[in-house]
Amino acid sequence: MLHVDFRTLILPIGIVRMVEVVLTCMCFALAASAGIPVSATSHWAWCMFCWCFCCFTTLLIIILEFTNLNTKVFISWEDFTMAFAMLATLMMVTIAIIYPTFFTCSTCSRQIGASAVSWLCFGLYAVEVWLVHKRPGETSGFLTTIPGLLKILETFVACIIFMSLSPTEYRKFPGMQWCVAVYSICFIFSLLIICLTIAKLPSILPFSFDKAVIGFNIGAVAMYTTTVVIWPLYAFERNPRPDICNHCSWDDLVVVTFMTVINFLVYIGDMAYSVKIVFFTHTEHNYEN
Repeated sequence: MLHVDFRTLILPIGIVRMVEVVLTCMCFALAASAGIPVSATSHWAWCMFCWCFCCFTTLLIIILEFTNLNTKVFISWEDFTMAFAMLATLMMVTIAIIYPTFFTCSTCSRQIGASAVSWLCFGLYAVEVWLVHKRPGETSGFLTTIPGLLKILETFVACIIFMSLSPTEYRKFPGMQWCVAVYSICFIFSLLIICLTIAKLPSILPFSFDKAVIGFNIGAVAMYTTTVVIWPLYAFERNPRPDICNHCSWDDLVVVTFMTVINFLVYIGDMAYSVKIVFFTHTEHNYEN
């Protein structure tokens, strides 16, 4: 029998989530009513996707907790809600920067409204992260640790890279195509690690999940090392910034370069921290015993 829990709607986290649904829906409606822009359509599509994704996922979480169906799912619910809240926070802060940069003007009232409300959404999702972290409950622990946070950051930065890629640019050189392959491979494996953790599957795998993650991190660092060199080499060699460039494709090349360096540093931190936890911490624990 289905049991409903009205208390989930009046708890602080429930109130925050309901306001998030309203505000993200408002942002989506304002941006959609303003029409599809002529330029920077990939950035516009990213903003629309983020608002829509956050709105419906938050609504789904509210419904599942209200009907107590969240206790029936075979995943770590607290880890899932924590992962989503952190991802939504990152999405909202990037939208709050990207959307006004590309699409607002002094007479664009709807775009200005969507930008302002996006900052409110960012604040609400940041509050949700804090509330989920403070809420009592059993978690698998991964997504509340530094490696878990880094994995979410790695996948998010990869999404920003994908949003800024232009097929007409990277198809010119095999080296840039290699970089896109690296971005894709690392993104898929990072996302797979997050999904396996949320689904509580690492314990049933026939190999050491922690050591497999370390192996992936080492491989990701090695591959990203090549992209840090190859991407800017091919992107900017004999390709200066055009004299007339108002958010042109050259700026997207700069964004990809910057985000490549960011993700490279994140993967290095992830690798170092994972090695420390698995090998040195466990070794010290064995010596103490």
